[in-house]
Amino acid sequence: MARNLVFILALTSLCIGLAAADWNILNKKSKNRDASSLKIYCESWRINVELNNIKDFEVVPQECVDHIKHYMTSAQYTADSERAMEEVRLHVSSCCALQGDGKDAWIFDVDDTLLSTIPYYKKHGFGGVKLNATSFEAWMKQSKAPALDHALKFFHEIKDKGVKIFLISSRSETLRSATVENLFNAGYHGWSGLTLRGLEDDFMKVQQYKSEARRALTKEGYRIWGIVGDQWSSVEGLPGAGRTFKLPNSMYYLS
Repeated sequence: MARNLVFILALTSLCIGLAAADWNILNKKSKNRDASSLKIYCESWRINVELNNIKDFEVVPQECVDHIKHYMTSAQYTADSERAMEEVRLHVSSCCALQGDGKDAWIFDVDDTLLSTIPYYKKHGFGGVKLNATSFEAWMKQSKAPALDHALKFFHEIKDKGVKIFLISSRSETLRSATVENLFNAGYHGWSGLTLRGLEDDFMKVQQYKSEARRALTKEGYRIWGIVGDQWSSVEGLPGAGRTFKLPNSMYYLS
């Protein structure tokens, strides 16, 4: 009987272990997740995208599309973005011995840094379907992307300090007129340069292209005090900056 009892206890432990394994948020093959475990899994996926542990994904996992939609349209996304910009302000208040010689520079990305693409993604699956570049560029040509208010405020604050602002975007050069119009309509003005991807840049990954754009600025003698972007490819690579800041975005990944 004792032997049977030991067997029953061992079998019970095994079943509990298997059940626990199904709750493992890193186990992508687990099935029949309840709402609670799915939320944990998808939030873990989102956080690991932000930490750059999950890279080069083409689409958001289907089971997590609703979670990403909820986050990107929530007060939490706004609060996270505003907190990031507050950290930028704190850094600028103490870090930078601006020379005032016209060579102090700050770099911004455009999409989901200065302008929001959420209105587009609301109609196109919040990253759950592969991006249709033709459709996306047609939307960009309408010049209706709204400003991200937290970025708009800081944009003018840093400009008023005499810092030269440079925008380095992965948008195509063919979208220059639409991009300039959109930026003006959204309240941005007074930048010193807008770099967009030309035909000669198409063979480069986004990170390399943006690094080369920064290299061109440093060759002109600019001191890059900071970079703000929503993609790791916007803030990584050499030459770097005094400090880089990443805004939240788990709808897509550009490398």
